[in-house]
Amino acid sequence: MSAHMDTQEPERYDVVVVGGGAAGLSAALILGRSRRRTLVVDAGEPRNAPAAHMHGYLSRDGMSPAAFLEAGRREIAAYGVEWTAGRVTAAVRDGAEGFVVTVADGRRVRARRLVVTTGLVDELPAIDGVAERWGREVLHCPYCHGWEVRDRAFGVLAHPAFGAHQALIVSHWSPDVTLFLHTAGPLDEEQSRRVAAAGIDVVEGEVAGLAVEGDRFVGVRMADGRVVERDVLFVGTRMTPRDGLLTALGAETRETPLGAFVAVDETGRTSVPGVWAAGNAIGAQEQVINAASGGYRAGVAINMELIAEELERKVAAAERRAPKVS
Repeated sequence: MSAHMDTQEPERYDVVVVGGGAAGLSAALILGRSRRRTLVVDAGEPRNAPAAHMHGYLSRDGMSPAAFLEAGRREIAAYGVEWTAGRVTAAVRDGAEGFVVTVADGRRVRARRLVVTTGLVDELPAIDGVAERWGREVLHCPYCHGWEVRDRAFGVLAHPAFGAHQALIVSHWSPDVTLFLHTAGPLDEEQSRRVAAAGIDVVEGEVAGLAVEGDRFVGVRMADGRVVERDVLFVGTRMTPRDGLLTALGAETRETPLGAFVAVDETGRTSVPGVWAAGNAIGAQEQVINAASGGYRAGVAINMELIAEELERKVAAAERRAPKVS
């Protein structure tokens, strides 16, 4: 860091938004429209980047994730919101004045409020070929991709914690589903009954990798050498929220079936005064449309809180100026 950057007074913003995905851009949009000086710092790591299209977002169904973000950045710029590429490395409370936010390039800014929308990381099963086909024939969410692959031959890799759950769900999109137990262990009696009723085939044994011909996934290769022909493979991931900034500030977390996530109220307010969070940073099942909604709610709540704070200051100042009556 240069001496100039060490001594320069940090720029001041009403709000700094950490993360430039759907949640962050939506929060920034409402804050910009509320005449709040807002900065979005975006590390450029959207969870849905491997997908060619996003779905389930009314009026944006089928749009590419990259085009969606580009449109969002144009929209916030129209209201004076600043956007910068970068990674926030620290956010610390600065007395009663809010927070000091540090970006990886050394830039430091002050913010009265923070919105953290840093998302999560999908950790894929360590199976040969899965990472390379992720977002193509290797999928996770039937609500995101089920329509596009409907009635094809599905494979489902059993999740150690949920067994046949995903296979039962995706069987609504295709009658041809094969569940690969891999390392998940045998199904319990209840799941076995449901799997049989749904007509799902079950393959025991470990999966060694994916079979690919040319540039096309054609099946699941078992450890014993068999190849089970499939067109699509659904897998569950280990989802790890990027919540380091939030936990460093002392934000409380809550346990979910998919791990611990930062706890928020209905507006996205965390347990840390002045800090909101939205999107996949607070939940594994926040789809793009949910994330955008969460960002909007956070932006409105922050603006209302700032209005109340500013009115209190005006009232106090007016009382100080008022003549005293003896």
